[in-house]
Amino acid sequence: MTTPNQSGHFHPVALEHASRLINHGPTVLITAAHGGRRNIMAAAWSMPVEFTPPRIAVVIDKSTYTRELITQSGSFGLIVPGAALMDLTYAVGSETGRDEDKFARHGISAGVGPVLGLPVLEQGCAAWLECRWLKETRSEEAYDTFFGEVVAAAADRRIFANGHWSFTDANAELHTLHHLGAGKFVVAGNQRQAHLP
Repeated sequence: MTTPNQSGHFHPVALEHASRLINHGPTVLITAAHGGRRNIMAAAWSMPVEFTPPRIAVVIDKSTYTRELITQSGSFGLIVPGAALMDLTYAVGSETGRDEDKFARHGISAGVGPVLGLPVLEQGCAAWLECRWLKETRSEEAYDTFFGEVVAAAADRRIFANGHWSFTDANAELHTLHHLGAGKFVVAGNQRQAHLP
């Protein structure tokens, strides 16, 4: 793995703005690593739950290998893939990484997060967050909601700057994905500006 920001487009995001990276409901990629193993999976259900400190929630099925790595390591990454990564997002969300490294299988180039050392992706992605798992919030249901405190975040300045998204035609490949089920996605865009009366 390499250090983040090889593209030169990513910049740190102030933690008070970290929740904005996922508050519009994008499909995310979850990364985890422990004991020399790593994995990546897709998740459709994530959201911010607190601003200060910044905390997020994500639903992770009990059967996933990523979940095992999170419970062993106590941390996870959330990556916000762009439209250019739709096929990859669907692929890593449809197969297991228990027997084979999905990063190697799909030729995924990952950097290392600056605080927790988690795999983070920038090429084709809009943003990433490193999260420390808040173990005391764990539930025991079939689909668990994992809560994490964001300890580092970065975004591609071409689509997220000064704490705000900017979906334009010029950055269409970075527009976020929103899963509708059965491999169907919609892409964020057609941004409008509200004006106070």
